[in-house]
Amino acid sequence: MILGLRTAAYHVEDLERAKRWYTAILGHGPYFDEPFYVGYNVSGYELGLLPSESDKAESVTVYWGVENAEQSFQKLLELGGIRHEDVQDVGGGIKVATVKDPFGNVFGIIENPHFKLE
Repeated sequence: MILGLRTAAYHVEDLERAKRWYTAILGHGPYFDEPFYVGYNVSGYELGLLPSESDKAESVTVYWGVENAEQSFQKLLELGGIRHEDVQDVGGGIKVATVKDPFGNVFGIIENPHFKLE
Protein backbone atom coordinates (compact mmCIF):
# COMPACT_ATOMS: atom_id res chain seq x y z
CA MET A 1 0.00 0.00 0.00
CA ILE A 2 2.77 2.49 0.90
CA LEU A 3 5.02 3.55 -2.00
CA GLY A 4 7.59 5.44 0.09
CA LEU A 5 8.20 8.82 1.64
CA ARG A 6 7.12 11.65 -0.63
CA THR A 7 6.56 14.95 1.15
CA ALA A 8 7.56 16.90 4.24
CA ALA A 9 5.19 19.88 4.51
CA TYR A 10 6.03 22.92 6.61
CA HIS A 11 3.33 25.27 7.92
CA VAL A 12 4.22 28.91 7.30
CA GLU A 13 2.49 32.17 8.18
CA ASP A 14 3.91 34.13 5.24
CA LEU A 15 3.87 31.96 2.11
CA GLU A 16 5.63 34.50 -0.14
CA ARG A 17 8.46 35.04 2.35
CA ALA A 18 8.81 31.30 2.89
CA LYS A 19 8.86 30.70 -0.86
CA ARG A 20 11.69 33.21 -1.30
CA TRP A 21 13.67 31.64 1.57
CA TYR A 22 13.25 28.03 0.43
CA THR A 23 13.98 28.98 -3.20
CA ALA A 24 17.20 30.62 -2.00
CA ILE A 25 18.38 27.70 0.12
CA LEU A 26 17.39 25.05 -2.44
CA GLY A 27 18.82 26.94 -5.40
CA HIS A 28 15.70 26.50 -7.54
CA GLY A 29 12.04 27.44 -7.60
CA PRO A 30 9.02 25.26 -6.90
CA TYR A 31 7.55 22.83 -9.41
CA PHE A 32 4.04 23.48 -8.01
CA ASP A 33 3.09 27.00 -6.93
CA GLU A 34 -0.44 27.82 -5.84
CA PRO A 35 -1.86 30.01 -3.03
CA PHE A 36 -2.85 26.87 -1.08
CA TYR A 37 0.42 24.94 -1.51
CA VAL A 38 3.96 25.32 -2.85
CA GLY A 39 5.96 22.19 -3.69
CA TYR A 40 9.67 21.75 -4.42
CA ASN A 41 11.31 18.64 -5.86
CA VAL A 42 14.39 18.05 -3.71
CA SER A 43 16.39 15.15 -5.15
CA GLY A 44 13.30 13.01 -5.63
CA TYR A 45 11.46 14.08 -2.50
CA GLU A 46 9.05 16.91 -1.97
CA LEU A 47 9.38 19.83 0.40
CA GLY A 48 5.99 21.50 0.71
CA LEU A 49 4.85 24.82 2.14
CA LEU A 50 1.34 25.11 3.58
CA PRO A 51 -0.09 28.53 4.45
CA SER A 52 -1.09 28.74 8.09
CA GLU A 53 -2.68 31.55 10.05
CA SER A 54 -1.07 30.51 13.29
CA ASP A 55 2.51 29.96 14.35
CA LYS A 56 3.20 26.24 14.02
CA ALA A 57 6.93 26.39 14.56
CA GLU A 58 8.58 23.00 14.31
CA SER A 59 5.34 21.53 12.94
CA VAL A 60 5.91 19.16 10.03
CA THR A 61 3.44 16.81 8.39
CA VAL A 62 5.03 13.94 6.49
CA TYR A 63 3.02 12.44 3.63
CA TRP A 64 3.56 8.91 2.35
CA GLY A 65 2.88 8.29 -1.34
CA VAL A 66 -0.07 6.09 -2.28
CA GLU A 67 -1.64 5.14 -5.60
CA ASN A 68 -5.24 5.73 -4.45
CA ALA A 69 -5.91 8.16 -1.60
CA GLU A 70 -9.51 7.09 -0.95
CA GLN A 71 -8.72 3.37 -0.74
CA SER A 72 -5.62 3.94 1.36
CA PHE A 73 -7.47 6.29 3.75
CA GLN A 74 -10.18 3.68 4.30
CA LYS A 75 -7.53 0.99 4.91
CA LEU A 76 -5.79 3.20 7.48
CA LEU A 77 -9.11 3.70 9.29
CA GLU A 78 -9.76 -0.06 9.18
CA LEU A 79 -6.33 -0.65 10.73
CA GLY A 80 -7.09 1.61 13.70
CA GLY A 81 -6.17 5.04 12.37
CA ILE A 82 -8.26 7.88 13.76
CA ARG A 83 -9.82 10.24 11.21
CA HIS A 84 -7.88 13.54 11.26
CA GLU A 85 -8.41 15.17 7.82
CA ASP A 86 -10.56 13.50 5.18
CA VAL A 87 -9.31 13.03 1.63
CA GLN A 88 -9.15 16.40 -0.11
CA ASP A 89 -8.42 17.18 -3.74
CA VAL A 90 -6.02 20.10 -3.35
CA GLY A 91 -5.78 20.86 -7.06
CA GLY A 92 -4.26 19.32 -10.13
CA GLY A 93 -5.55 15.85 -9.23
CA ILE A 94 -3.46 15.78 -6.05
CA LYS A 95 -5.25 14.24 -3.07
CA VAL A 96 -4.15 14.28 0.56
CA ALA A 97 -5.50 12.98 3.86
CA THR A 98 -4.26 12.44 7.40
CA VAL A 99 -5.07 10.09 10.23
CA LYS A 100 -3.73 9.90 13.74
CA ASP A 101 -2.01 6.64 14.40
CA PRO A 102 -2.89 4.74 17.56
CA PHE A 103 -0.10 6.61 19.36
CA GLY A 104 -1.34 10.12 18.51
CA ASN A 105 1.05 10.85 15.61
CA VAL A 106 -0.32 12.49 12.45
CA PHE A 107 0.23 10.17 9.48
CA GLY A 108 -0.28 11.71 6.04
CA ILE A 109 -0.90 10.13 2.66
CA ILE A 110 -0.64 11.77 -0.76
CA GLU A 111 -1.75 10.72 -4.23
CA ASN A 112 0.20 12.97 -6.58
CA PRO A 113 0.11 12.13 -10.30
CA HIS A 114 2.56 14.98 -11.10
CA PHE A 115 5.41 14.07 -8.75
CA LYS A 116 7.68 11.33 -10.10
CA LEU A 117 10.93 9.99 -8.71
CA GLU A 118 13.80 10.49 -11.11
